[in-house]
Amino acid sequence: MVAQTHLSIAPQGDDDSAKRHQIMDGARRVFMDLGFDGASMNEIARAAGVSKGTLYVYFADKNRLFEAIVERESLDHGKKAFNFDPALDAETSLRAFGRAYLEIVCRPDGGSAVRTVMAIAERMPDVGRRFYDRVIAHTMRLLAAYLTARVEAGELAIDNCELAAAQYMRMCQATLFEPYVFQAKPAPSKEQIAIVVDSAARLFLAGYRAPKS
Repeated sequence: MVAQTHLSIAPQGDDDSAKRHQIMDGARRVFMDLGFDGASMNEIARAAGVSKGTLYVYFADKNRLFEAIVERESLDHGKKAFNFDPALDAETSLRAFGRAYLEIVCRPDGGSAVRTVMAIAERMPDVGRRFYDRVIAHTMRLLAAYLTARVEAGELAIDNCELAAAQYMRMCQATLFEPYVFQAKPAPSKEQIAIVVDSAARLFLAGYRAPKS
C-alpha cells in the first residue's frame, strides 16, 4: 500500500492576505501577552481561530511568524505621518511632533512590542536591527532632516542635526517612556505627555535657537 502525501498549498489573492493577517493578529496578541518564549504554535492557532495545520501552511515556524509580525510593525511605524513641513517654525513643529511621537510609542500595546523585540534581539539580531532602523532610526532621520531645514532657514544653530534629533526624542520620553515600557506605570495621558513635551521643546530651543542678529 502506497502512503499518500498531502501537500498544503496556501490560497492566493485577497483570501490569502486576509488569512495571513488573521494569523498575524492572533499571534501578535499571544506574543504580547506571553512573550516569544512563552508563546506556542498551539496557543497562536487558538488565538487566531485557525487549525494548527493552517498555521503551518502560512508560517514554517514560530521564528518566521514573529519576524513577519515585526516586519509589519516596522512598516506600519514607518508610515506614521509626522508634519515635518520645513516651512513651519521649530517651536510649533517640535511640540506637535513630540506629542504625536509619545502617543505612538506609549500607546497601550506599543511598549509590549518594544519589550518583545528587546527580549529576542540577542537571539535574532536581524529582527532587532530591522526594527531599530525602520522604527526608531527612521523617525530620527525625519526629524534630523527637518532640523537641517530650520538651520538653513536661520532659525536654529545646530552642528549635528542627527545628534540633536536623538536628544529631543529622548527628552520627550523623560519620566514617561521607561516607566511605561517596564510596566512601572500605565500609558501616560495626553495631559502628561503635553507637560513633558512642552518642557522638552523649551529646553531644546534654549540650547539650539539661533541668536538674533
